[in-house]
Amino acid sequence: MSPRSASVNEELRRRSKERLLQAAVELVGERGFEATTLGDIADRAGSARGLVSYYFPGKRQLVQSAVHRLMHRTLEEALEREPRTEDGRERMARAIDAILGLAGDRPVLMRQHMAGLLQAEGFVPCPEQRRLAELLRDTVARHGSGDVDSDYPMLRALLMGAVYAALVPGVPMPVPVLRAELFKRYGLDWELGLPPEAIGSGGRSDRDLSRFFATGDAPECGPRDQSK
Repeated sequence: MSPRSASVNEELRRRSKERLLQAAVELVGERGFEATTLGDIADRAGSARGLVSYYFPGKRQLVQSAVHRLMHRTLEEALEREPRTEDGRERMARAIDAILGLAGDRPVLMRQHMAGLLQAEGFVPCPEQRRLAELLRDTVARHGSGDVDSDYPMLRALLMGAVYAALVPGVPMPVPVLRAELFKRYGLDWELGLPPEAIGSGGRSDRDLSRFFATGDAPECGPRDQSK
């Protein structure tokens, strides 16, 4: 049997990484971060356990990368759904609803993600996060920002704060209230985006994550990509 070509090997590695990312999102969403081991993730992904450590320096980095993949693909899907639009106000509304929707749809996963950002290792940059940042920066620009470098971090902070507020155990704020505040800040009509009342009739109820992890370039948040 002839050896596999470099392109075939690269494709196999990409698929292996994406299976690990999907498994991490699924398991942490089901069990929480502490109750999920790297071995559990490898088993769910059907991968050798040594591959996890080869691709990612630790569980926290793997989970951050996996959640950022879910976030940027969810945002991308929301921005490009039909009817497609270039209207900056509609795109801002879709962006807000996409991120708040994750807090409502996947509370365990997003709560664990927010908690992880406050741990000692903190925020871990990787291509998945950079793609998310690119989409949010583009959203701010299309909305009419005259200073994207200042307005993008503000949007990111407001979204993170809203997700945190929606997930605080014991005293969560209702997502519609948080949505209303964000829409007021950005001058958006309630009917834009995906209003909460529309979710029950064709909105965000799809639990299948495979479409977010089956295509595109795999992230490189392992030992070879730790630049700040």
